[in-house]
Amino acid sequence: MKNTYLRFMQEALKQARIGYDNGEVPIGAVIVYQNKIIAKSHNQVELLKDPTAHAEILAITQATSYLRCKWLEECTLYVTVEPCIMCAAALVFSRIGKVVFGAYDSKGGGLISKVDINRLKLNYKIKFKGGILEKECAKVIKDFFQKKRELVKTSNKKM
Repeated sequence: MKNTYLRFMQEALKQARIGYDNGEVPIGAVIVYQNKIIAKSHNQVELLKDPTAHAEILAITQATSYLRCKWLEECTLYVTVEPCIMCAAALVFSRIGKVVFGAYDSKGGGLISKVDINRLKLNYKIKFKGGILEKECAKVIKDFFQKKRELVKTSNKKM
């Protein structure tokens, strides 16, 4: 496995943990251009009260602003969980160079697990690699939802 993949996925994991600490579904993303992080984010759906405020979407906005260009063909997105269908479509429209993700998402993955975005015959195909630090990325998500379930159980017992 390439050290570059590991290094940048660890940065995405840091973003996921920030989201976790803020009560967001802990998905983190970084966008790299010429071996430098130009954008980083985590989900901010709860904070912004915006269902589109996914880590990938926020990172795309930061990266296009940084590059002053709507295309991200020379960039790589590192994200802790396989992008959902909405994010996968946004990545197609941004013409991202490559996506590297950690955990697969059998319930909502938009690159390969639930929907194969490249089979939709859109104007651009996404290159991707999954399973990078998969266990670590999956653990953050599992821990988050386990904690939420425990909180619900606790609050139900008090009633």
